[in-house]
Amino acid sequence: MKKKNIALMSMVSSLFLLAACGQSAAPQGAATKTPTATATAATTVKPVEKEPRIASLSIHLTNDLLALGITPVGSVMGGDLKAFLPHVADRLQNTKKLGVVTEPDMEALLALKPEVIYLDQQYAGKDIAKYEKIAKSEVFNLDDGTWRDHLKKIGKLVNREPQAETYIKDYEAQATKVKGLIKDKIGDGKAMAIRVTAKELRVMGMKRPLGPLLFTDLGLKPASGVEKIEKAYETISQEVLPDYDADAIFVIVNNEDAAKKVFEQLSANPIWKGLKAVKAGHIYPIADQPWLDYSAIGNKMALDAAEKLFAK
Repeated sequence: MKKKNIALMSMVSSLFLLAACGQSAAPQGAATKTPTATATAATTVKPVEKEPRIASLSIHLTNDLLALGITPVGSVMGGDLKAFLPHVADRLQNTKKLGVVTEPDMEALLALKPEVIYLDQQYAGKDIAKYEKIAKSEVFNLDDGTWRDHLKKIGKLVNREPQAETYIKDYEAQATKVKGLIKDKIGDGKAMAIRVTAKELRVMGMKRPLGPLLFTDLGLKPASGVEKIEKAYETISQEVLPDYDADAIFVIVNNEDAAKKVFEQLSANPIWKGLKAVKAGHIYPIADQPWLDYSAIGNKMALDAAEKLFAK
């Protein structure tokens, strides 16, 4: 009898032991399953919103899109170059060329099947309806506000408002830095910008593309009479250059042999040699691009160039 009781007690003890082991193992098993489920949930990536297929019929709007990390599926080219602007060409290798803004290639645009078309009001004008037959069209008046306003509008349209705000904030910080570098060179002196082409000499005015960058963003004082040029530029004769009494002159020479020859002749002229800015050594050559590309990227690259120029 005792042997039976001992055997029975042993069996009961074994059952309790197995039960205890089972209870200990259960949480481990559960723990193994729970992280797996949690990890699956945690690693579930929300699908990235597909970028809209945007066709841009403005080189400036194209470059605003690029500033926000969006590459248009199609874009017009620079009118004189008949190509994408050199400072952004590498970013548009997969972008269809759509002619120039004054004569967009409508067949290429139609074949592209864009979802949205960005238009410059100045050139689209009364023809907006023909674009709307192809796709939804967004019209921008580039003379309304600044490139910052255009960038913010695009940011809202493509759901990238924070990126637009950050871009502008970083730009303003850099502009403040470059202002200081320029002041170290020319103090409170007055400045102007000229552009030399094969056929004419231009004084750049207060309006875009160059005026807002020089006289607002960089805080330069316009040379005498420049403040009255309420347009992109005014054609002048070289004889009136002394009248502007500029302490510093930014010089753009078109990238063509004829324009370069004109500037060589101007540089040898006693009128030029007698200018206050020339005598003081405050002549600053700048490239037409990006300085004349009034866009988020154009202005940012111009700031980069100015920073290098005045840090020397």
